[in-house]
Amino acid sequence: MRRKWIGWFAAAAAVAFLIPITPWFGAPTDNDGKLKGLQADQVKTLNAHREHSMKIRTVQEDMKATAMLCSSECGINFRKLMTSSTKGKAKSEHLRHMMEMHKQMVYVQWLQHGDTTTRGVVPYAQFPDMREALATARLHLQQGKEYHSNTIEPGGHRYVVMTVPSYRMKGDGIVGIIRQDLVNNIGMHQRRNLRLVPYPAEGKYKIESVKPNTMQDTTVDSGEDNGNASHYHINEVVVKFRQTPTEDDLARIKRDLEAQFIRKLGYTYVIRSSQKLTEDMMAYLKKNWDPLYVEPHYLYLTNDTADNANRSIVPNDVLYSDYQWNLPSIEAEKGWSVSKGSGVLIGVLDTGVQLDHPDLAGKLAEGNNMVTPDSPPDDDVGHGTHVAGIIAANVNNNEGVAGISWFNKILPVKVLDSSGAGSTYSVAEGIIWATDNGARVINMSLGNYAEAEFLHDAIKYAYDHDVVLIAASGNDNTIRPGYPAAYPEVLAVASTDPDGAKSSFSNYGDYIDVAAPGASIASTYPGSQYAALSGTSMASPHVAALAGLIRSLNPELTNVEVMDIMRNTAKDLGDPGKDQYFGYGQIDIVRALKAAKETAVSLQRFPQMVERRLAQLSAENGSSPKHG
Repeated sequence: MRRKWIGWFAAAAAVAFLIPITPWFGAPTDNDGKLKGLQADQVKTLNAHREHSMKIRTVQEDMKATAMLCSSECGINFRKLMTSSTKGKAKSEHLRHMMEMHKQMVYVQWLQHGDTTTRGVVPYAQFPDMREALATARLHLQQGKEYHSNTIEPGGHRYVVMTVPSYRMKGDGIVGIIRQDLVNNIGMHQRRNLRLVPYPAEGKYKIESVKPNTMQDTTVDSGEDNGNASHYHINEVVVKFRQTPTEDDLARIKRDLEAQFIRKLGYTYVIRSSQKLTEDMMAYLKKNWDPLYVEPHYLYLTNDTADNANRSIVPNDVLYSDYQWNLPSIEAEKGWSVSKGSGVLIGVLDTGVQLDHPDLAGKLAEGNNMVTPDSPPDDDVGHGTHVAGIIAANVNNNEGVAGISWFNKILPVKVLDSSGAGSTYSVAEGIIWATDNGARVINMSLGNYAEAEFLHDAIKYAYDHDVVLIAASGNDNTIRPGYPAAYPEVLAVASTDPDGAKSSFSNYGDYIDVAAPGASIASTYPGSQYAALSGTSMASPHVAALAGLIRSLNPELTNVEVMDIMRNTAKDLGDPGKDQYFGYGQIDIVRALKAAKETAVSLQRFPQMVERRLAQLSAENGSSPKHG
């Protein structure tokens, strides 16, 4: 029997689902759900071992991806700095500004035309590995070669040493030392996020674990100014040679420019590099190949507002092409030709958001802190900043990552404390506050296995006020329903990987509505940095962002209609039709937005349908809908 007061102690940790209790995905089971040919104790042991191994592998992959993101972003910023035409004091000022924006850059030495500008101090300068790496980096700079050291870990910190040479003059370039404590922090974050460590006992709450919906004790052991600008692809050039290059010539150019591709188009070639900036590529080609011309690959944008859903928009965010596999997989690039958003407010109930993250500038409304009233909703964990970036990181700003929504905004509501946990009361309070303060969509990348009537009442309040509610299903590969995702008013989201398969950790069951990418998702992170995280926590904001785009395109749609559009346009995965692993399938942004647009035209032609629908909703007020 459910008890209202269970909400006072049932903690809702960010995707903190406690106990893996079912056989692993795809294992053969009998009618009782047990593994064939195995005894109950063997099943439990094997389940726990495999669950643990898969989650450890996920944590390791997220740490590796985060390290790559950190190094790539620093390398890109070093190259951008070297393209600036600055000298003397202005040069030093540019370097100072960059390092203030990127605190992980602890030491930078910039050599240009015989002039050396240095900022920062070499950490652990007498540590042998640091001395050796720094000497090797400087030698590589003299030779005009790139360098990236192995991880150096003195004093419990993590560093890498990098050399980024200038391709304009041999011996010029930057040697930098990057602190990557972020990587270890991601490891600890994800061990908690994926429940590899016990339920957090630190923070505001003293925790006791009980079996869901009972008081039976249990133990958890593992716990935007475009008017004066031209736009071009930052890593591409267009070149016309005086003589047609041979295959060997093209191979050399591809090697020297670290080209992802060289494509011939008529008399010209388009070259994209994985590392080098347009300016450096142009300098190399002019110096070594004397072309008829070489120029940036300019972007030409439409001067009207007509939509063209067959046109893909590939943003210039520097980490997009190499790391954000997730957005092309849900047809975001084509979807942006239909809608980029237009001011819909999306509530993010989470650990807060880094309010001054440069890639979220102008994208945050004034939020609230339910954990510490009268304090700003700053993120002291990282989870909420990551979720917010998936939805609304600035797009086409030549920085970091791209969010799904260009112009919708985040309403940050901090309901989880520094341990990633929060009471049902704080979550319910956050839902009601977000609803009363204009949120049209609410994302909840949090949950637990206990139903709480107080939380459900808050969910119903938001639902009755026409809010689209989205929640993560959980990370324990269990069929047990997690809440708030399993409430009928909420759209429950499972996670997929780059292959379109169910993520190994993703919860499942008949309550799942749709799936979205959730494996090693690159997004914003506190410290003005970027990280890769895995979890249904990362899948859920993809769906919340889509709901925001739909409401931007067609504000007349009710929350029920928005959710139905996302279900009905999803790409079917797994067994035909709705299934327990993917629901109706993985969200498809372009299909969903086309459907919302067509519905908008229909409503404009037949306004009586709107009146009928409103009358129907009024008659149904008070009843709980069921997932379709």
